[in-house]
Amino acid sequence: MRPLTLVVCGAPLAARADEVRAALGSRWSVSLVVTEAAGQWFGPSDGDRPRPEAVVACPLTFNTANKVAAGIMDTSAAGVLCDALGGGIPVVAVPMVNNRLWGHPVWTSTIRTLADAGVRCVDPRTGRRGDPAPVQSGTGPEVVAAFDPLWVVDALG
Repeated sequence: MRPLTLVVCGAPLAARADEVRAALGSRWSVSLVVTEAAGQWFGPSDGDRPRPEAVVACPLTFNTANKVAAGIMDTSAAGVLCDALGGGIPVVAVPMVNNRLWGHPVWTSTIRTLADAGVRCVDPRTGRRGDPAPVQSGTGPEVVAAFDPLWVVDALG
């Protein structure tokens, strides 16, 4: 199977990372990179991993997205994503950013930069692909419960 890296950032949707990994595992050999902030919802990163042929960021947080858009590789997660974008490797992201952070002045340019680089976004509430939308603050548990990991598999094509 082809190698894929699953990046798990620190947002409530990280609680579903095992299910996303399992869904992707039907078609890919999945390695895991977990941000420090994701630790409260999910476990540690895999050690050695091959260079991926695709990368999924689920969830992708405000912090990691902004780092990647700016080319800052100060974590393993940002490094995997920056390397994928620079190498033309397909990236699917499930941004989980609340409506308060969505209004931050840098966010519009971050989303535009990622889209221009070819990142395919999946809405964590509906599975819709394309322009992402904010998650209403305080609705994390509902978003997590309604999320379908197959949305990510479908977005990879």
